[in-house]
Amino acid sequence: MVADVRLRADETLDDLRLGGLRVIQKKDGYRFSLDPVLLCDFAQIKSGWTVCDLGCGSGVIPLILARKTQGGRIVGIEIQSELADRARRSVLHNDLQDRVEILCQDLRSVREVVAAESCQAVLANPPYRRPQSGRLAPGDERARARHELHGGLEDFLACSAYLLGTGGRFYMVHLAERMTDVLTGMRQAGLEPKRLRCVHSRQDEPACLILVEGRRGGAPGMVLEAPLFIYGENGYTEEVLGMYGEG
Repeated sequence: MVADVRLRADETLDDLRLGGLRVIQKKDGYRFSLDPVLLCDFAQIKSGWTVCDLGCGSGVIPLILARKTQGGRIVGIEIQSELADRARRSVLHNDLQDRVEILCQDLRSVREVVAAESCQAVLANPPYRRPQSGRLAPGDERARARHELHGGLEDFLACSAYLLGTGGRFYMVHLAERMTDVLTGMRQAGLEPKRLRCVHSRQDEPACLILVEGRRGGAPGMVLEAPLFIYGENGYTEEVLGMYGEG
């Protein structure tokens, strides 16, 4: 049964277009994009796995994983208290509290709340830009979501390596322009890159994002998968529509 979760005056309840899932968001705060949908589709989660989402925001990735996979316990880590509160209420609204737990915690101190090597998979849709690069979003919530103000790429990778046991899988979506930073940082953290897929807005445009899988303590050797195109002539491509169960 869906819980009766009250919205605040500055919040909306939005349809994720995924199995009836809905997420609570702030009207003028951080709002989810297609990126977490792409990441959840790319990730390969096995039945019963414990999964952690670093920087879970409003809880989109934990909600999707709980609905689309047979993973076991799903933990979302979020430093911003308001976002963590909305994620918790979204979990309750979707009646997924038996599988999803949201922790309000700085990922740089995750050792205080989550045991080492306790996860089989870790996902991350981190802030894409360094603090000094680009224009900071108007409002603290969106600024933290887009810029590395409270934990950079290296912190996300170090936290993931701590949470994963040998052979554990790491999944990340990031900017294509930072591919070198991502792959180099993964190897330095002991998360050997194993799969890479470039995401393009359209066929005649350069890649805008990358989806990458790493393996904790894995052997060298990476598969470069076929590119993913988001838009065709009439909106989303068939592949992207398929991620929503459409097309």
